[in-house]
Amino acid sequence: PRMRIKYTIFIVFFLALVIIEKENNVISRMSDKLSLKQIPEASLHPSGISATLLKLNVSSTPFNRANSAFTLIKRRLENYSKHQDVARSGRKHILLLATTRTGSSFVGEFFNQQQDNMFYLFEPLWHVEKMLTLATGGTNATVAAKAYRDVLQHLFLCDFSQLERFIEPPPVDHITAALFRRESSSSLCEDSVCSPFVKGVFEPYHCKTRRCGPLNLTMASESCLQKNHRVIKSVRVRQLETLRPLAEDPRLDVKFIQLVRDPRAVLASRMVAFEAKYKSWKQWALNGDVPLDEDEMTKLKGNCDNIRMSAEVGLRQTPWLRGRYMLVRYEDIARFPMRKATEMYRFTGIPFTPLVKLWILRNTQASKKTSGVYSTKKNSSEQVEKWRFTLPFKIVQVVQKACGPTLKLFGYKIVTSEEMLTNRSISLIEGNILYTN
Repeated sequence: PRMRIKYTIFIVFFLALVIIEKENNVISRMSDKLSLKQIPEASLHPSGISATLLKLNVSSTPFNRANSAFTLIKRRLENYSKHQDVARSGRKHILLLATTRTGSSFVGEFFNQQQDNMFYLFEPLWHVEKMLTLATGGTNATVAAKAYRDVLQHLFLCDFSQLERFIEPPPVDHITAALFRRESSSSLCEDSVCSPFVKGVFEPYHCKTRRCGPLNLTMASESCLQKNHRVIKSVRVRQLETLRPLAEDPRLDVKFIQLVRDPRAVLASRMVAFEAKYKSWKQWALNGDVPLDEDEMTKLKGNCDNIRMSAEVGLRQTPWLRGRYMLVRYEDIARFPMRKATEMYRFTGIPFTPLVKLWILRNTQASKKTSGVYSTKKNSSEQVEKWRFTLPFKIVQVVQKACGPTLKLFGYKIVTSEEMLTNRSISLIEGNILYTN
């Protein structure tokens, strides 16, 4: 009996070492040898096996305990083997990362328009940010990062339960009339998710393509599970590093597309779109005698630093991001929308369909009448230079001082005079860049 126990313990440790040292091919072979038949739903990474073994007192563990440990490892192997099917199935999970006024809604439509096999979500983290801000009077970066990551992870798995915790008022029986910008996701307005219209129920972000009732999140989850690929667009994640668990989750095949834009253009756009928030900037531009609020300068620099540091992580050839990161400039998309869309689809490994191509052709040559502040219809080439004729040179200088390293990394030229700023013959954009890892 003792020899049997020792022999069993030896096998347990041997399996643990193999799992930790080897990669997916070894794990797959081990799972085949164990003749796995059923796969549990929970996600458990093999790296957790070593921690489980350490909790066992090997010298005094009876045979039944050793057998239990072996069974646990077998189940985890089964689970991990199942997750490798994600890669083999070709299912993709795409996270489009940006900040406000960088053209992310426009770029998000490149994926939203591929309706048949794409489940697209527009800014689901809006609810998380709002709830955390109301609860604490401000957003704690560490708490927010974890909450964002957890919600994103569940949504990529078509599980809306984590998001429901942040929707106000709380959904009843998984039904809500308050999902932010529901109409911006074609996936949430298609027939399979369109519940019967309820008279008297006000839904601020109701579907415009058809008359639907409040959103049934269970139906949304079922629709999500039927789609080949899942895409989420968000302007709320501050640091790419905080999303590492998503890249390492064996249930997912996540790729990150980071969209950036010239910080000077971003500020000019925000001063128009969020006039009340940027009132002090306008006042300072008109009356230079009143110094600009130091908090505004700190906020501007912090935003630029976060964008730059995320890009540096993505471009560093970090193992966990290898083949999973792409950096795209809005200016390149605006000037060469079809070319850049082709490159993004190639990066994701998702087929670039004629339907998406048609949408791009129709929505990059919009007239001024259809090009509103929040519209995704743009005369895209005009958008690139527009800020140069609306942003005062003194504000341009402030942005350049706060965001110099960011401008340099992304290939934006420094403006040295007012004449240079408004001279159309001088391009402020270095080439047509494409950064991938």
